Amino acid sequence: MTVQTLNQLHELRLSGMATALETQLQQPGTYAELPFLERLGLLVTQEHLQRENRKQTRLVRQAGFRLQATLQEIDYQQHRNLKRAQIAQLSQGEWLTRAQNLLITGPCGTGKTYLACALGRHACHQGQSVRYFRTSRLLLELTQAKADGSYQKLLTQLAKTQLLILDDWGLEVLKPGQRNDLMEIMDDRSGVTSTVLISQLPTEQWYAAIGDNTLADAILDRLMHNSHRLELKGESMRKHTGENIEREHLGDNS
Repeated sequence: MTVQTLNQLHELRLSGMATALETQLQQPGTYAELPFLERLGLLVTQEHLQRENRKQTRLVRQAGFRLQATLQEIDYQQHRNLKRAQIAQLSQGEWLTRAQNLLITGPCGTGKTYLACALGRHACHQGQSVRYFRTSRLLLELTQAKADGSYQKLLTQLAKTQLLILDDWGLEVLKPGQRNDLMEIMDDRSGVTSTVLISQLPTEQWYAAIGDNTLADAILDRLMHNSHRLELKGESMRKHTGENIEREHLGDNS
């Protein structure tokens, strides 16, 4: 009967309950005196936890993050203009619930992408769907989708994504078709879902990067309205990382 029950739990894809039941059977002294409902509750709890873990793993994999970043490893050096209170507030996720946006700007190498990926991973752990794109690659995918007939499907997927992260925003002036694509995306997402934009350019230069005043007004109005902003400063963190590695190497050889 025990083997049959375990097999049926696996067939029903209740592997968490099956694992918990095996644990109870292997430790009869621990669980034998517990009431039936309490033992059943332990099985259900284990199943729920395992499903949540699988969901989080799936969301992180689907997000396609550029970096394996975590909030716990964010560097709060004073010169970065980054405050713990800011990140603590964003980590609560209320801005996602309210469909607000986040604009991260700063010089090259100041950790903008790491910060966005850390917030995105945290959102996955909170059960939110996230997608990360370099802006140029997303625009290329949209062009290819027009060619193969999947354009509307891709727009629908992007509209439903609860957090969309666009990196390297504004590096190249957009072509007319690309401006229209971004307008479609931002119009679908405005007030419904959240977007993170990462750029080396200060926000006042974004109009020129879009390249069309009318569409720039429409796109940026949807992005900047009710948005949070993080303006990182300082020298490239890659430079400091390289110096630290060199020091460690010299120290090892001294």
